[in-house]
Amino acid sequence: MMSTDSFESLVQPGRVHRRLYTDPAIFELEMERIFGNAWIYVGHESQIKNIGDYVRTFIGRKPIVLVRDSDGQVRVIHNQCAHRGSLVVADDKGTTQEFQCCYHGWTYHLDGRLKAVPLQNGYPRDFDPKNPKTAMVQAGRVKSYRGFVFASEATDGPSLEDFLGFMATSLDDMIDRAPDGEIEVAGGMFKHAYEGNWKLYLENLCDAAHPWFTHRSSIDAAQQQSDEVHSDGSGEIAIRQMRQNGAPYSFWESQVGIWTYPNGHSYLGDYHDDAKLVAALKDPVFRDYIAAMEKRKGKTETRRVLEVRRWNNNIYPNLSFMSQFQQLRVVHPVAVDRTVVHTYNFRLKGAPERMFRNTISFANTVNGTGSLVLTDDLEIYNRIGMGLSSEGAEWIEIGRGLQSDIADAHGGRRGTNSTSEVYIRNMFDAWLRYMANGPAKLRAAS
Repeated sequence: MMSTDSFESLVQPGRVHRRLYTDPAIFELEMERIFGNAWIYVGHESQIKNIGDYVRTFIGRKPIVLVRDSDGQVRVIHNQCAHRGSLVVADDKGTTQEFQCCYHGWTYHLDGRLKAVPLQNGYPRDFDPKNPKTAMVQAGRVKSYRGFVFASEATDGPSLEDFLGFMATSLDDMIDRAPDGEIEVAGGMFKHAYEGNWKLYLENLCDAAHPWFTHRSSIDAAQQQSDEVHSDGSGEIAIRQMRQNGAPYSFWESQVGIWTYPNGHSYLGDYHDDAKLVAALKDPVFRDYIAAMEKRKGKTETRRVLEVRRWNNNIYPNLSFMSQFQQLRVVHPVAVDRTVVHTYNFRLKGAPERMFRNTISFANTVNGTGSLVLTDDLEIYNRIGMGLSSEGAEWIEIGRGLQSDIADAHGGRRGTNSTSEVYIRNMFDAWLRYMANGPAKLRAAS
């Protein structure tokens, strides 16, 4: 068995052992102790508006189904037939009155209870279709926060509200930007994969030090682009974003900021001023949006909402989103060196339709599988995956800002500037707490 001290030998002040990204045994424990205990984001209620609507997704590597049952309740059930173990639901999404396994026809109610069994008279006398063991098993706990649905395999533990803590205000920020007070998933989904560890994704999203180098080619192209060239708006959105990635370190360190909170959560301050927003204040569409906001919420509340400036928000261990741009990304670990990410867009109800078109344009620029930004990041993840498999350094440095980080409100900690790696250290603090629970069969790193 591995002691808490042994796990701590892998995570030291300002550095972590490379095994945390390469060891299959550690990955298996992460699936059990992190993804098997934490609150995991599984979908949004707008994806299952009506009875029978469902979405196929995952908790870690476990296939699950998010569904609205016949009573209108939101359910999360394991996607496994209790007969021979087959995947029951194969479509990514749909609407149905029941779930039926295509192997031997076992049929289930929307809440997972067994409904019908062909050839039932052939089973043993004590076979009972009402026995919970014949059901598609439900997740231990399911809870929605203002439409964002989370599930936990643990039947007890911290509530979702306690787990989210102050980071719930970032979800509030996403929703509060809708004049009608509601948002919905719309516009399709991007899927992409990389040959690297799942932890790399969240580590990169709040990294204010990498754009200058990683995204150099798109920065140079955007800076060389003439401002006299106009498009349908998509090109202008791309140029704003790519040019802003090229801001000097003096800007990043003085005007952005990085904040972290308990349970591994964090957010990077937004580096877009009003002149660089997807729809700037001088844009007539954005003026219409403000008018709609003020009509519904009043000028004071509208001003409060628009003054919130947060860029990437990470809810550990599998969710990252941008409130201002209505983008949401979900991390799905597949193997120690394989990760899949799903990206969604949200529509602000009550906002001008053009704003949603801008959201889609921004998604294509930053999160699209053919974008000039995401492809840079994927190349880095793949390079890290390859580099860590070499006989190079045993320890990976995460110490930037370690000596200057300071305590902050709501039990948090922040960097004195946005290039601090405090958010990575904060995630590993959470990693240690999860991984220290229970036995393990690993040797400590020397």
